[in-house]
Amino acid sequence: MKISYDSKYDLLYIKLGRARKVVSKPVNDDITLDFSASGKLVGIEILSASQHIDLTNLLPVKMQKTAIDK
Repeated sequence: MKISYDSKYDLLYIKLGRARKVVSKPVNDDITLDFSASGKLVGIEILSASQHIDLTNLLPVKMQKTAIDK
């Protein structure tokens, strides 16, 4: 699992696995789930992350302030 956070855009991405092709399914305006072609959950994207999650509770996970790599 890899957690990436982009503070400029307040975007959090939780990468759970790999997939050659990703199918994205929105849960709501801010949350999108990414699935592999076989239906396995491989990622979660959260826009306006600080409004949905207390980011300090992610510790001791080190947050990366880089572009999201899907």
